[in-house]
This record gives sequence, structure tokens and C-alpha cells, in this order.
Amino acid sequence: MTDDVNFDVGRLPGVGAAVRDTVRDRIGRVMGCVGPYVQLRPLAGGREWDADPLHLCPLTPSELLSALVAEANARSRQPG
Repeated sequence: MTDDVNFDVGRLPGVGAAVRDTVRDRIGRVMGCVGPYVQLRPLAGGREWDADPLHLCPLTPSELLSALVAEANARSRQPG
């Protein structure tokens, strides 16, 4: 996906929204904003990272479902 479907300038995604960071090509949930950056966390949890809001794209429902299934499959392969 390209980054030509970004959020409107000055309008940030809400806390809890699932977005794609087009710079890192990662999907995460919005945890909050600090300064000019949006803090994202992987869908399955983990370490947060800062992202420029100009490089965030909202996920379609099918992209979100695909990302959640991929995370669940990865967890199922981890030793118990």
C-alpha cells in the first residue's frame, strides 16, 4: 500500500485505531501522541515506537483482519 491515503493534515488517528506506518512498513495501534509524533504498539503488544503522523495510513477492515490473523498464527507457533 502506498502512503497516498494518509490522514488529513492536522487530524490524528484516535487512540486505539489500527494504522500502517508507511516508513517502517509496520502495523500498530495508536497509544497516544507525544510532541509531533504518534506512539504505536504492535497489535499483539510489545515495544512502542514513534511515528510521523504524515506517514500513517488507516487500515481497511480486511487489512486489519489479515494483520490480526497473522499475529494469532505467529503466537500459535511459539513454544508453550
